[in-house]
Amino acid sequence: MRPQRFKTRITELFGIDHPIVAGGLMWLADANYVAAVVNAGGMGFITAKTFPENERFAAELDKAWALTDGKPFGVNLYMSNRPEHNQDLPAQLGIALDKGVRHFETAGLPPTEFVQRIKDAGGVVFHKVATVKHALSAASKLPIDAVAVVGAECGGHPGLNMIGSIVQIPLAVRRLGIPVLVGGGIGTGSQIAAALAMGADAVLLGTRFLVATEIWSHEAIKQRVIDCDETMTATVLASMRNTFRGIDNETTRAIAELEKQGVTDFDAYRPYVMGTLQKEAYTIGDPEKGILSMGQACVFADTIEPVEAIMDRLVDEATEAARHLGAIAVPDAKVAAAE
Repeated sequence: MRPQRFKTRITELFGIDHPIVAGGLMWLADANYVAAVVNAGGMGFITAKTFPENERFAAELDKAWALTDGKPFGVNLYMSNRPEHNQDLPAQLGIALDKGVRHFETAGLPPTEFVQRIKDAGGVVFHKVATVKHALSAASKLPIDAVAVVGAECGGHPGLNMIGSIVQIPLAVRRLGIPVLVGGGIGTGSQIAAALAMGADAVLLGTRFLVATEIWSHEAIKQRVIDCDETMTATVLASMRNTFRGIDNETTRAIAELEKQGVTDFDAYRPYVMGTLQKEAYTIGDPEKGILSMGQACVFADTIEPVEAIMDRLVDEATEAARHLGAIAVPDAKVAAAE
C-alpha cells in the first residue's frame, strides 16, 4: 500500500489515504472486493441490493469488518424508480447501521427518506447523479455530505444528457459548495491528478476494477473487459429514459434493435434487462448474456491483478503526473519579472 500523497476534503471526510472511491457494483461489490479497496487506502461500498436476504446481507457486513480489521467501509443504497424494487432498503439500512456502518453511497432517486436517518446516526452520505443540475438539487434539498457526478463515459447509468467528465468536473466544482467526487472514463493516475487539479476531491471508479482478482466474476468476463477498447461499449434504453452503458454484446444489440423499431412496450425488453441475467453471466462466464455494466475506462483495464496493485499503480501515476505539472509550471519569480 502506498503512503498518502494527496489530502482532500474527501480523504478527510472518509478517513482514507487516497482520493479513490470504489462505487457500488451490482452483484460484484461484496465484502472481499470492498475490503480490498479499503485495505489499499481507498473507500468501497457493498451493494445492498446484491444481498436481498437480510441474514446474508448482515453476514456480508460482518465479513467485511473482519477483512478490514475494523477499518470503516461503506454500503451502497440504490433507489429505483420502481417502488417495488425498494421494499428491502429500509430494513437493509437498519441492518447496516446496527452493524456499525457509517459510510453510505446513494444513487438513483433522491434518498429523501434515508439521509436524515443516516445523519442522525452520525453517518456520512454522498449521492451520485449524472448531471450538475441534479447535484445542485440534491445538495439544496438534502443534508448530504458530498455529491458524486458521473460523466457520459461511465458504465451503468450515465443519464440522458450524456455530458463528458471533462465538462462535468469543473462545472460541478464551480457550482457546488460541498465536496465533489467525479467518475466516468477514469482509469489512470494521470486522470486522477487532472481531476484533482480541476478541483475535485476524489474520483469514483468502477470499470477499472472489473478485472481485479477480488472481483468474483468469471475469468471469461474479465478477459472480455481486457480485450475491449474504448469503442466497445454500447448505450441503450435512452428511449425508456434510463440510459445504460455496458459491454457491446448480443443483448445490447437486441435492445438497440427494439429501440430502432420504436418499440415502447417494456415487456418486449424485459427478457434482456432482467438483473438476474447479469448475475448469471458473471457466474457462468457468458459476456453475451445481459446488459453488463462497463464504461469506456475499460481500455485501461489491461490485466487481472489484485486491487492493491491497481491502487498502487493509480497512486504512482497520479503522483508522477502532479510532479510533471509542477515541473512545467513557470516559477512565480519569473512570472512576476515578466509582469
